[in-house]
Amino acid sequence: MGKLHQSSSFTSLFSRSVLRPCKSIINHTTTMDHQKNRFIIDHSHHIIYMILLFGLLLISIILTSPSNTQIFPLQLSLFNPSKPLHKTAYYKDDLERALGGASTENKTVIITVVNKAYVEGDKPMLDLFLDGFWHGEGTRELVNHLLIVAIDQTSYERCKFLKLHCFKLETDGVDFGGEKLFMSEDFIKMMWRRTLFLGDVLKRGYNFIFTDTDVLWLRNPFQNLYSNQNIDLQISTDKFNGSQWSEESPINTGFYMIKSNIKTIALLDAWYAGKDNATGWKEQDVLIKLMKDGMFKQLGLRVRFLDTLYFSGFCDDSKNVNVVATVHANCCRSISAKLADLTAVLHDWRRFKNAPSANRTSTSGWTQHVNCWDSWKNS
Repeated sequence: MGKLHQSSSFTSLFSRSVLRPCKSIINHTTTMDHQKNRFIIDHSHHIIYMILLFGLLLISIILTSPSNTQIFPLQLSLFNPSKPLHKTAYYKDDLERALGGASTENKTVIITVVNKAYVEGDKPMLDLFLDGFWHGEGTRELVNHLLIVAIDQTSYERCKFLKLHCFKLETDGVDFGGEKLFMSEDFIKMMWRRTLFLGDVLKRGYNFIFTDTDVLWLRNPFQNLYSNQNIDLQISTDKFNGSQWSEESPINTGFYMIKSNIKTIALLDAWYAGKDNATGWKEQDVLIKLMKDGMFKQLGLRVRFLDTLYFSGFCDDSKNVNVVATVHANCCRSISAKLADLTAVLHDWRRFKNAPSANRTSTSGWTQHVNCWDSWKNS
């Protein structure tokens, strides 16, 4: 009723201030030539009243509308940008686009982290890593789901040149370009930056396999990884103690598969927070401590510890080449030593694959990892 009264008052005011002067104008014009001006007066009379009626009608609609901001949405949106006409599309940042491009249908991504030291040289580590996918069994198509996380401009440019899925991880005030020797200060910083990043990936709803770039994928590892949603984390070990559910095996964070859920996000948060009380510790040591302190059980995590028979490494070679899926250059200190011994592993693998089936044996051995053993002599 208040709006209706307001509309009536406005109409009365409008009549006094506009209609009466208009009538005076019309009366004045009648003193002119009668026949000629009657036509003009009559039409002017109709036009003016039509304009006035339209104006009154429009004002009445505005005053009585429950939400007058709906009348001219385009005009109002120009003056009030916070209220767009249409909902904007979901904004995707660079990481979301990179993850989405590499993801499988169930939002699983393979992630590795590289820097300049891993992409330069006659045969850089990244190239050898990709050779594993090329020569492996059932591994070539997995490159479509591989995301290369570059932590400097050189490695990012190399990734783009290779036409892979790439993401540049920015870290203000830190140079991660050169080689970071095992347990050096920069190495530890780089491992913690990696942990923080991987926690962000989980928070975006993506499952992932994290793999160090010094891991050769000789077979499709998904065949030896459980897809059961009840298993939150499957992680490699330096030496397998015989039970895939035992926390007694020394874990290695160079290869693991993790599901995105509330429990695993809480684990990554606690893991990263642990760096503040672990000066001089690498991130793997902190995760081991969390496990020993009962964090896995407190969070209700279902964790599987991977058998080195399938997920091998230089610390504990697989005893069966017929079933091995990955080989990690762990227990090794320098990139040059890793390159030399992983190249030997790839040669061993190709020799095994090219041999007649009748000559293949489960005990086909690996070349000894001499370069990695020697890398510790001058440490």
